Amino acid sequence: MKALVTGAAGFIGSSVSHHLLREGYEVIGADNVNDYYDPKLKLARIERLKGFSQFKFIRLDIANRELISDLFKREKPSIVAHFAAQPGVRYSLINPHAYVDSNLTGFVNVLDECRKLPVSHLVYASTSSVYGANRKIPFSEHDTADHPISLYAATKRANELLAHSYSYMFDLATTGLRFFTVYGPWGRPDMALFLFTRKILNEEPIDVFNRGKHQRDFSYIDDVALAVSRIINGKPPQKNPNWDATKADVATSSAPFRIYNIGCNRRIELSRYIEVLEECLGKKAKINYLPLQTGDLESTYADVSDLIRDFEYQPKTSIETGIRNFVDWYREFYRI
Repeated sequence: MKALVTGAAGFIGSSVSHHLLREGYEVIGADNVNDYYDPKLKLARIERLKGFSQFKFIRLDIANRELISDLFKREKPSIVAHFAAQPGVRYSLINPHAYVDSNLTGFVNVLDECRKLPVSHLVYASTSSVYGANRKIPFSEHDTADHPISLYAATKRANELLAHSYSYMFDLATTGLRFFTVYGPWGRPDMALFLFTRKILNEEPIDVFNRGKHQRDFSYIDDVALAVSRIINGKPPQKNPNWDATKADVATSSAPFRIYNIGCNRRIELSRYIEVLEECLGKKAKINYLPLQTGDLESTYADVSDLIRDFEYQPKTSIETGIRNFVDWYREFYRI
């Protein structure tokens, strides 16, 4: 099997690529290696993947329609795992056009090439941020998610709607994955765990929004990669003959379309997350408490019952283990 993984230099994309390579897949990794955060970390992730003979890396921007078209014609992947995107809620307040170019234009380019080839299954990254103003806990894929409170979330919800239109019009099997606060080794420097670790080690104060009362469904990267792998290796979504348009279940359809939450089905308060990090580092944090920031959700909590039912998946990594693994990786990678 040949899989195209876009965003292969990114946190989730590189981890999923690594998982697929260990399973024997031929993986074509594509990424533009932009400077949203340190490109050296992105290139180090790619070097890790180059240890597999069946891995090939191609540097390109998914917003470039001609380059994406050439890639699909040349490589002819049977499965596409699409993780290339402009991430981050707060950065969308500063540079909204980056989200339009990558998350909208880039996604349509990938969708259309999947339709033309066609591929057997397109798996793509969405986000828990799509739940936005929803206050029903835990978040279920079957609830509406039409009130995003950030541009980032809006572009990801748009991806789900675009995917459904292609599933319906062209019988393209698509699965959207709503990730919940993924963390662990090889993580993103703009995310809390990475930022906090660097600043605590440097004895700098950390900014903690909502006075540490945020609650997050923290998802460890190895658990996430396993979930994605099982979805890729499983049967692509089928048309649901029992789908009732009058009840509008948004997670499934009369088309070959599906959405899953990828989380751990538990909430951890950010203050507890910081306590565990302090224990692993052996240092106390200097904390600068701040109010809730525009675009942030106060709480996320994933209902993963569909994922467990369909793929016998059960997340198992505690934050104590996950944070310890991250700190060990961080110290080794940065030689601290």
